[in-house]
Amino acid sequence: MMTTLSGVRLLLVEDEAIVAMMIEAMLTDLGCVVIDIAGTLSQGLALVESMTGALDAAILDVNLGGEKVYPIAERLAASGVPFVFSTGYSLAGISTDFASVPALAKPYTPHALEKALRLVLDAASPRTQ
Repeated sequence: MMTTLSGVRLLLVEDEAIVAMMIEAMLTDLGCVVIDIAGTLSQGLALVESMTGALDAAILDVNLGGEKVYPIAERLAASGVPFVFSTGYSLAGISTDFASVPALAKPYTPHALEKALRLVLDAASPRTQ
């Protein structure tokens, strides 16, 4: 079986409060623990810096009030923390630098979220599941 999501510690970066609550509920239903939610690029960067070693993965909204989330993605990648993009825009608009990162087009189902998380966690985790 693939990676269990029970107890997976996540950072959620999403600038729309209602959307963040819905995604957090989906993640909780999947057994994940949402450590924190960032609504802005600067908040997200600060949280990534303060959570070194405490995160298993992250869900990143591509557009945060007009700012792109890529600086957070770069920090996570440098730290070896897998992540999934979430976007209300076309998936074609995601930077080619992150072409290998799974991206979910909003609105998405809990099943799609689970599948994307399992994909990045399995790829990042060579350990026995």
